[in-house]
Amino acid sequence: MSSAVKMTTPLISARAIQKTYVTGEHRVRVLRGAGLSAMEGEFISVIGQSGSGKSTMLHVLGLLDAPDVGEVLYEGQRIDDLSEKARDLLRNRVFGFIFQFYHLLPELSLVENVMAPLMIRHSFVSWWKQRRQIREKAMHILECVGLEHRLKHRPSELSGGELQRGAIARALITEPRILLADEPTGNLDAETGQDIMGLLKRLNEDRQLTIIMVTHDESIAGQAHRIVRLRDGQIEKTTLAAAM
Repeated sequence: MSSAVKMTTPLISARAIQKTYVTGEHRVRVLRGAGLSAMEGEFISVIGQSGSGKSTMLHVLGLLDAPDVGEVLYEGQRIDDLSEKARDLLRNRVFGFIFQFYHLLPELSLVENVMAPLMIRHSFVSWWKQRRQIREKAMHILECVGLEHRLKHRPSELSGGELQRGAIARALITEPRILLADEPTGNLDAETGQDIMGLLKRLNEDRQLTIIMVTHDESIAGQAHRIVRLRDGQIEKTTLAAAM
């Protein structure tokens, strides 16, 4: 791919996405033709009221859910219609995921939780041969997010801010190009939330990591490059964030 194409083609985009969930006799239309694109190195906030479709859009972009109508493209190539194996590969290599409630495995230590995505990536033999290097990589990432003193602690022994930093470290170990963050500060107090935002902004600036973040908090949304507002499953408007 030429450098000119890279400059003009979004790294990730969703086009005309429609998504309806069916529960018993009820049909809930969550996305109604919404679209979203992010260039490489961009930091985007997606904001809207509860039920506006924010998290669903993030899940569709990250191939955690499939659109009923529409398409998802990575570097200009459609990816939502790939085989399950190919989509699994993209989720493990291209995307990193951060969730509001962390989803760290309670039976593993923090460093083991961070190593987990690479355990999944490798075969048993490959993992066994590389386990020392992978552990060292996990320890380095945890040091980068300020958790080098918590390596052996289990999730139940960590604070909310430490849990979210651990979740960010787990997302980073695969060296993703796109970080998808669903309410990463939503379960934290204001001061800890700002610490997490500072970490995300540094990752975006230092690594040119593309970040798409869902939030309901205007002050958090304003720290991205661009704000995309969802309303009733459609894009209401897109604006540049004043803080940037």
